[in-house]
Amino acid sequence: ARGQWSMWPAFAAGQTVLRNHKPCNAPEERTPSNEQALLTIPKPRHLEQLESYLRKELQTLDLTKGSSQELKLQPYREIFEFFIDNFRTYKPLLSAIKNEYEATLAHQKETIRALEPLKAMVTTVSEECTQQILALQEKEKVEINTLKQEKHHLLKFIDNMKEEKSSLQTQVNKLSVAEEYTRYLQEYGARKLLLAKLNEMHNEQLNVKQHQVQGDKGEDVVKLTLALKMARQDLTKAQVKLNAMTAEYGDVVPRRDFESLEKKYSDLLQEMKTLRKDFEQLHEEYGTLLEIHRETAEERDSFYTQLQEAERSHTPRPNWAKCSEVIPGGVERWGRLAEGKSSNQLVDVLLEEIGTGVLKEMNVFRGWGKGDKVPVYLRYEGDIKNKKPTKKDVVNILKDIWKEKIALDQQRSSLPEFFLSYLQKKYGDASAVEWSYSLYEYMRLCPSNHIMSSFYEILIGKVSNPCCTSAQTLLVVQTRRQGSVLRGSFTSLKAFPLKRRDAIQELVDASRFNLDSDEDLIDYTSLFKEDEEGNPEPFVAKLRSQYVSEKQEYLQELKNSLGDVTREVNADDLKAAFYRIDPEINDQMLDAYISLVYQAKREQPDQEVVPVDTMLERLRVGDVRRVGPSPRKENTTDSEGE
Repeated sequence: ARGQWSMWPAFAAGQTVLRNHKPCNAPEERTPSNEQALLTIPKPRHLEQLESYLRKELQTLDLTKGSSQELKLQPYREIFEFFIDNFRTYKPLLSAIKNEYEATLAHQKETIRALEPLKAMVTTVSEECTQQILALQEKEKVEINTLKQEKHHLLKFIDNMKEEKSSLQTQVNKLSVAEEYTRYLQEYGARKLLLAKLNEMHNEQLNVKQHQVQGDKGEDVVKLTLALKMARQDLTKAQVKLNAMTAEYGDVVPRRDFESLEKKYSDLLQEMKTLRKDFEQLHEEYGTLLEIHRETAEERDSFYTQLQEAERSHTPRPNWAKCSEVIPGGVERWGRLAEGKSSNQLVDVLLEEIGTGVLKEMNVFRGWGKGDKVPVYLRYEGDIKNKKPTKKDVVNILKDIWKEKIALDQQRSSLPEFFLSYLQKKYGDASAVEWSYSLYEYMRLCPSNHIMSSFYEILIGKVSNPCCTSAQTLLVVQTRRQGSVLRGSFTSLKAFPLKRRDAIQELVDASRFNLDSDEDLIDYTSLFKEDEEGNPEPFVAKLRSQYVSEKQEYLQELKNSLGDVTREVNADDLKAAFYRIDPEINDQMLDAYISLVYQAKREQPDQEVVPVDTMLERLRVGDVRRVGPSPRKENTTDSEGE
């Protein structure tokens, strides 16, 4: 039946074709006789050969290696290719399926290779997290111990205050109220008056009795006896009352003592309220610290978990010393290339070596075409011969091009056009394109060489001028006039009128990098020497790095000078900002900066606005530098002098 397959290939013995059977039929519709017939069909000879070949190939593989899965996949790939070759009818479809799987596997390998650099970053992050966790733990231990000691001190102070409050409360309970004190005071005064009156009456009675005895010795004895008895009774009553009052007022304190105690109590009560308020605040802060400690502990546990996962999945750092075995020049050249470079920079060095090695093996380049978007020096269709120059040849050619461009700068021609015209003039029209492609590829693959990278960035329009051109020109002029200068007078060079003393000192140190003598003479000509690949001396490298940092500082001052202008800026605001940070800037240079920011001269440039970030990015690619001293630094110097 059309569209039906047998259980085995066509050449198998006992071939059985299911007829009148639809693909969607249920298994129940098959007859038992057909099932029994299918089971008795022998396995095809070609299938047995393929299975035998697969078993032999798998047995010969060494599955202990790291790439065992790829080795194991190869026999299956070969079996599938045999299968495709034998089934010629389905070969296009099966080949398309195989190619799609191969493309998917290649894409997955590229993805895995791109993710490998993240492992090193995870290792670094895990180390930083561990250090942060340890620092937080030490800081928390000190703070917790301090808080615990302060807590114990406050608890003791609160207990003392409670005891003092209880004592004062007991004393207050014993004190009488103001009214009772007033009443007792009045009774005390009345008692004193009564005693004085009684004493006076008693004295009067004694005086009367004495006068009566003296005047009339014949006075009645009975009457005197009765008067004496009454006086004794009054004395007894007064004594009893005096004793009662003494007993009743024994616990009464004077008013001045009461007022003093009351004032002291109020002061202590206010102090206790203040301490209670401080204690509540400390309690809240302690709760906050506990919450922060809990969050920090959770974050620490999270970091520890991430660290464990990173430790399980991280890979060891590469052994860069192995690269010296494959890099031309051996250990000596690799040591010179890898000196002072990070892992990322070492990867760039390896890519540069690999790229230049592949470039040397290429015989022809593929032309880019003749479209308008193609640079003028690369417009060609077809294959171009690779001239295979060395790095030294490329550096020398680029130097010659740049020197001739500076000598003929009055023509004001663009560098791409001058680049092509120079090659046509020197090598002819036929070889100019070949040299153009060869030089372009070398410049593109060698970013570590400053001459190549600078020329390449100017050639493709990434930057407008090379850095340090003006300073280098002035130094060369002074070199022609005098071969050396004292190190003490080096700071008076007119090429660096705006540099700080520390920057000048860095240049002086860099200028004496390779000098063995202790003399104070600096040779100008040795400052700009280069090796055969165009790598400069430390003086020029330091000069370039200072130029970049000074430009960044100048642009940062410009951004800060704009003030409230945070999104877009027009030409007037930009000019005013330049004048504020650099009052000595001339109009020609300022117009050049404005043209660089706004890309072209317009009829109404004041109406044009650009984002601040775009403005800074366009100025960053140009030759932007300070003309005069910074007003801020001058003000600082004047205030220090006063």
